[in-house]
Amino acid sequence: MELPPNVQNQLMQFQQLQQQLQAIVFQKQQIETQIKEMEKALEEMEKSQSEDVYKMAGGILIKRNKEEIKEELTEKLETLKLRTKTLEKQEEKMQKRLMDLQESLQKTLQGANVA
Repeated sequence: MELPPNVQNQLMQFQQLQQQLQAIVFQKQQIETQIKEMEKALEEMEKSQSEDVYKMAGGILIKRNKEEIKEELTEKLETLKLRTKTLEKQEEKMQKRLMDLQESLQKTLQGANVA
């Protein structure tokens, strides 16, 4: 049975949305991993008695002041958390669009089967 062009188009849109959603979820997971790593680094720095820490830069470790690194990590952490919120909103919108398109496709296909 040959599908009408409008149904084929909707199916293509559906598949593209699924791929976009997967990309967003993957991005969000990567950022959440970075957030956990940074939170752990900040936690470990708090435990340290030393005022110096080492930061990886271009394959070498550089000795830096603990407060400078703490401030830098905190700023990056805030930025990543904002990015996560943005991705969550995109994910929700994408899921809603997918559900709406799925319902539309199901109605169209059920109507085609009845006819």
